[in-house]
Amino acid sequence: MDFTTFPTELILDSISEGVFTVDKNFRIQFFNRAAEAITGHRRENVVGRFCKQVFQAYSCEDECPITRVLQTGSNITDFTTRICHGSRETIPIRLNASVLYGNQNDPIGGVISFRSLADNGHADPSFAEASRFHGVVGRSKAMRQVFDLIEEISDSDATVLIQGESGTGKEMIANAIHATSRRRDKPYIKINCSVFPPDLLASELFGHVKGAFTGAMKDRPGRFELADGGTLFLDEVAEMPLQMQVQLLRVLQEGTFERIGESITRRSDVRVIASTNVNIDRALQEGKFREDLYYRLNVIPIDLPPLRERPEDIPHLVKHFLRKYSTAARKKVHEMEDEALDCLIQYPWPGNVRELENAIEYAFARTTESVIRLARLPLVIRQYHGRYHRAVAPHTEEAWHLLALLEKHHWNRSRVARELGIGRTTLWRRMKTLGIAHT
Repeated sequence: MDFTTFPTELILDSISEGVFTVDKNFRIQFFNRAAEAITGHRRENVVGRFCKQVFQAYSCEDECPITRVLQTGSNITDFTTRICHGSRETIPIRLNASVLYGNQNDPIGGVISFRSLADNGHADPSFAEASRFHGVVGRSKAMRQVFDLIEEISDSDATVLIQGESGTGKEMIANAIHATSRRRDKPYIKINCSVFPPDLLASELFGHVKGAFTGAMKDRPGRFELADGGTLFLDEVAEMPLQMQVQLLRVLQEGTFERIGESITRRSDVRVIASTNVNIDRALQEGKFREDLYYRLNVIPIDLPPLRERPEDIPHLVKHFLRKYSTAARKKVHEMEDEALDCLIQYPWPGNVRELENAIEYAFARTTESVIRLARLPLVIRQYHGRYHRAVAPHTEEAWHLLALLEKHHWNRSRVARELGIGRTTLWRRMKTLGIAHT
């Protein structure tokens, strides 16, 4: 039999992977049988609709794979996200996306093939890792840019300066840099520069010989010697005394140092990663941080955004911490109610990810059922939530329309987002822009 006579639709309906196509306006044009089985959506109900209204995927707003392939012309493979199933539950999928070309070899849309990562209702563990990068959790655009940069510099030995507020995860980013580097199988030594007095810090970094000072009972190598061939992480480097900054600059420039009390010059091949939560510009102006050291450290700068600027990461972080404490305590608490999650998204998080983890641990300890309720969150977060007011700019038709939907669904944002075909975080941002968000 001549298989070339088989209709394309028949062939696509016979494969086990879900397949659908969209035009350049993102309206679904084809939906195969496997796509129906995986998503729970009937073909006749989705053809002609915007794909994001059907699937409501986490990636629809900020990292739509179809948008990316149409913009770049490059295929995307093994992209993991979650979509809304016909049952209204979300399921994890892994997809490939390609440009769909017409008869004149011009792009006319996109084609997506995908498979479910769910197994009898339990997500594939690989999906749990989809929002993680070497232990760092984040799917926001800002964090993906950080992850991309880390991968780009994996072959480099250049110094890195990580800046960010306290609790943003600077040490975890340093860990990821080392884990992806050429030195990942070599020593990785850490030191917090803010916890040692000047004399002791010099000993910690460069070592000392017996009798160099009171209490120096024997020769001791410093962190630069211990990290030879590997990576040294200098946490809170801007807290280092000025004299120590001079010594550090010499090591960075020349790769040489002396132990305290010894005149022998030693060499060390060390890749330095530094971090600080200090306002560097102010520290430079006030003479607390040497400008020459700053430029030597800041070869590759990484700025970590505070959690309040990437609220879309909060649901992923919440799931991560719930898994963490469920495993540790052997206690099945895997979900958080919508109102509680909305409360966490709205809170400004002055302590960033560290504060969020503490809040989840607190709520987890107080929860006796499988779902964390709003009442179980820390009081300071609930009080902040309670001070919000509903304000709307009455001169915009869009604002009034959105307000009407919120009232219709009794301010249940998940239902409103579902009706609009957008993600809950996107809805929250739109409410804030229109003056409806609790402010």
